[in-house]
Amino acid sequence: MKKIVIVDGIRTPFVKSWTLFDAMSAQQLGALCVRELIERTGIKPGLVDEVIIGCVGQPIDAANVARVVSLLAGIPKDKRAYTVHRNCASGFEAVTSAAEKIQLGVDEIVIAGGTESMSHAPLNFSKESAAIFMELGRAKTFPQKLSVLSKFRLKHFQPVAALQLALTDPVCGLNMGQTAEVLVKKWGIRRAEQDEFALESHQKVMAARERLREEMMKVFVPPDYKKVVYDDTGVREGQTMEALAKLKPVFEKRSGSVTAGNSSQITDGACALLVMDEAKAKSLGYEVLGTVRDYLYVGVEPSEMGIGPAYAIGGVLKRNQLRLKDIQLFEINEAFAAQVLSCLKALACPKFAEENFGMKEAFGEIPRDRLNVNGGAIALGHPVGVSGARLILTCLKEMKRRGYARGLVSLCVGGGQGGVVLLERNL
Repeated sequence: MKKIVIVDGIRTPFVKSWTLFDAMSAQQLGALCVRELIERTGIKPGLVDEVIIGCVGQPIDAANVARVVSLLAGIPKDKRAYTVHRNCASGFEAVTSAAEKIQLGVDEIVIAGGTESMSHAPLNFSKESAAIFMELGRAKTFPQKLSVLSKFRLKHFQPVAALQLALTDPVCGLNMGQTAEVLVKKWGIRRAEQDEFALESHQKVMAARERLREEMMKVFVPPDYKKVVYDDTGVREGQTMEALAKLKPVFEKRSGSVTAGNSSQITDGACALLVMDEAKAKSLGYEVLGTVRDYLYVGVEPSEMGIGPAYAIGGVLKRNQLRLKDIQLFEINEAFAAQVLSCLKALACPKFAEENFGMKEAFGEIPRDRLNVNGGAIALGHPVGVSGARLILTCLKEMKRRGYARGLVSLCVGGGQGGVVLLERNL
């Protein structure tokens, strides 16, 4: 078996949607990131066999956005590229797909990552509205056009945000926030716990500004390129428990506890990682950032999609005969504070371990001082196709700083899945 390594990585700052990156497409953000990775690592573009990019909101003007990113970044046109989509785990999928292709000998060197411009999520008109617009386009004479125009009603000019549709599960009918509320009730997560977790996320990001800049590139903002973004913009510097407590529940307005303040933010950004096998890295003279030891995806009940990390983490630990105490650093994507807290409770629950994994005791507790030590998506944001790659990069950079040998990154996946990647460093 080849040892799959990540040589290095880079990401853009994560920026609140419809703000500084509003005019930048997913393909632009991705190309900037891939180009920066090439420059920093010194890899010759012609050595890159394939570019694999995760993206959830596929740009309608850039089909197979990975190919567009690859060409815009200067990768030769004879190289391959494709886009992957596993909802929130798309960034994971890009990296694990690269690992699989390298392991099989199909590729030697892959640039894997994600790009997402949630600012560019379109507004959708109903099928009925579209039919009338199409009929209008086919009308040739003025009377024909007037006849078609008379069919329009106000309802035909009421679009639905694509983000609203995308964040609603088509099987269980719940939006992602409502699935978090399901976990709140099942695992007994209090509102104060969620707000406290959210506050810690902001505080950790503020304390980690300099460290996070080590994994980020500066982005000059078009069209005049006078503004420069060098930090994530979602963090609230003056966030307090009092301010969080004032926010009203968004998804269950009467009895809920999930608010905008204890949920992840809608964000734009990109991330790119240089992936190859260890022997290739050594032959090119690279110092390796870390190794992908194992990974796992699991399916869970769609209405409880946020519990996915507990099942994925449990599965990868059991397969590798490890316990939580054997892991030195953890990253669990903060889709919702309630969702992460539910996963922590599940992993510490003997009944969960017995019923789902046939174990006699719980996996254990994740030390809070080893979890999301530089903050998470509640403060940083969650560009859905990118977050998986960002988690891997952030974890490996922090493992290097601390001299840790083993880390674990995980996230929940809309539609009812969980993903986990087990990372290691040679000390």
